[in-house]
Amino acid sequence: MSSIPFKPTRLALSGRQHRVLFEHLFPGDGNEAVAFALGGRARRQDLELIVVREVITIPYSDCKARTPHRVTWPGTWLEQVLRKAASTGQAVVKIHSHPVGYPWFSQTDDIAEAEMFPSVFGWLDTDAPMASLIMMPDGKLIGRAVQEDGSAQPLDCIRVAGDDFHFWHSTAIQTRIPAYGHRVAQTFGDQTYQLLQQLRVGVVGCSGTGSIVIEQLARNCIGGLVLVDPDHVEDKNLNRIVNSTAADARNSTSKCEVLHRAIDAMGLGTEVMTYATDLMDKAVLLALSTCDVLFGCMDSVDGRHLLNKLASTYVIPLIDVGVRLDADGNGGIDSIWTAVHTVQPGGSSLLSRGVYDMKVLSAASLKRANPAEYESQVKAGYIKGGNVERPAVISVNMHAASLAVNELLARVHRFRIAPNAEFAIVRSCLTDPEASSYAPDGQSCSAMTHFVGSGDQIPFLGLLGLES
Repeated sequence: MSSIPFKPTRLALSGRQHRVLFEHLFPGDGNEAVAFALGGRARRQDLELIVVREVITIPYSDCKARTPHRVTWPGTWLEQVLRKAASTGQAVVKIHSHPVGYPWFSQTDDIAEAEMFPSVFGWLDTDAPMASLIMMPDGKLIGRAVQEDGSAQPLDCIRVAGDDFHFWHSTAIQTRIPAYGHRVAQTFGDQTYQLLQQLRVGVVGCSGTGSIVIEQLARNCIGGLVLVDPDHVEDKNLNRIVNSTAADARNSTSKCEVLHRAIDAMGLGTEVMTYATDLMDKAVLLALSTCDVLFGCMDSVDGRHLLNKLASTYVIPLIDVGVRLDADGNGGIDSIWTAVHTVQPGGSSLLSRGVYDMKVLSAASLKRANPAEYESQVKAGYIKGGNVERPAVISVNMHAASLAVNELLARVHRFRIAPNAEFAIVRSCLTDPEASSYAPDGQSCSAMTHFVGSGDQIPFLGLLGLES
């Protein structure tokens, strides 16, 4: 039988799922252990993505044999997994440990999976790939995608979206580091530089903080950027959107176009996709769903909520940037705050952290769906603070944007003395530095955890408006 043509296949899991797997697969006895995962999918023209929704561990007592080189388990467990996968339409992923540290699939693995995966495909009646993973003693994952005809190839990338961001690619970039990349590599190392070149990052919001985040990402040689913003440049933006000009304001140039133009002019190799449209657009969300990291640089509450939901659904780490500058209207400043929230799937969310509440979200949704009714409620006093533009200056935005980009770098390179887990929330007060603080992740958000690893569904993200 000829092999089915492979698309690059990737797999993503949350930090919490990775921790559950590690604790089960390495119980301390030096023997192999096994687990399964079920996951949703993102099926795109150029990519297959499996996003883990549930981890199923096989009890050690149920295994027929466990040695440092082999684990066998009863077929009844596979039957349970397949019944669940068939009822939910999810992908099946097998995971086992190599406690002796062999970083490859053994001949024993090959034989066992040649017997197992035909049953998997027979039960599930799909041509979408499944996956098999090996976990190493240091937590690293090695994997391969398996096709319906039994052919296999290495997973293009395995992503763990946790306190640390792990990206294990099947192939490394082997090209010589160009002169413009030397300082980045000198600071963070060749491996991190090459990793940055392999990442695709989505940035939603290309104005005050977003334009500066994008500038820094491009100059750190990020491989690809997906830029989203529906607005065009106006005179009032010129004090804070980097690379914008008076001509852009006169010509009502798209903010995305301004930044795309600037990145191309840098000549540092970053590929750019732009969407000069609202986030509430299925084509935009589809493009963002296969990014490796997301940055939210928006003022809108409903936009933040939707991006958090997307990040949960496709198991993508999200870094949200916020600025609050309160001026007294007479040339004085009451307070200046910036906040950077690193949100990992399955953890706390922007909602559960109190960045917004359901009342404010409802008002934002009303403004989008029925602007006239929204204005009526603002005038009647039912909605407070509507249509108020806050002051914004580039120095404050740059401070917030730098904190956000350094958060990404800290989580892929781990240069902090303290663990990244302590910095889920970083608040910086420029008017009262002693009030600045940082905090860990906190409890899981029940509203968002429900979506983790659900992947593509109809309607998309459960929103009927996206199917029109």
